[in-house]
Amino acid sequence: MKIVLDTNCLLRAVPPKSAYHSILTSLQRGDYTLCYSNEILMEYEELLMRFYDHSLTYHTLNFIINSPHTLPIDPRYKWSLIIDADDNKFVDCALNAGADYIVTNDKHFNVLKTLTFPPIKVIDIEEFRRILTD
Repeated sequence: MKIVLDTNCLLRAVPPKSAYHSILTSLQRGDYTLCYSNEILMEYEELLMRFYDHSLTYHTLNFIINSPHTLPIDPRYKWSLIIDADDNKFVDCALNAGADYIVTNDKHFNVLKTLTFPPIKVIDIEEFRRILTD
C-alpha cells in the first residue's frame, strides 16, 4: 500500500507518546510505503522545526529519506485540484506515485472526494491507523 502523508498528520505521529506514533512504527516495519516529493519534504522540515527541536526534526527527516519503505517522487504533472495551492503538492505526489491514499485531516482535501477523475482516496489519520491495525 502506498500513501502520501499530509504534514498535519506527520506532526501528530512524531511524538513517541502520541496515539498516532504507531503510524511511523508501521512504516519502519514496512507495512506501507510513504511517497514524498522534495516539496513535501521541505514542508515537513519547515513545520517540524516550528514544533519540535532540531534533533527530532533531523532524525525524522533522516528516517524518511533513508527508509527502504519510502519512495521519492518527482511529480511530472501538476493537477491544481485544490483551491489551497499549497496542498496541491500532496495531490500531485499521490497521483504521480499511484498512491492508494492521501492521509490528511485537512478539510481542503474533501473536494477530491467529489471527483470521479482522477480517482483519489482521501482518509483521515484515525482511519489510516485503523487500516494498519486490521
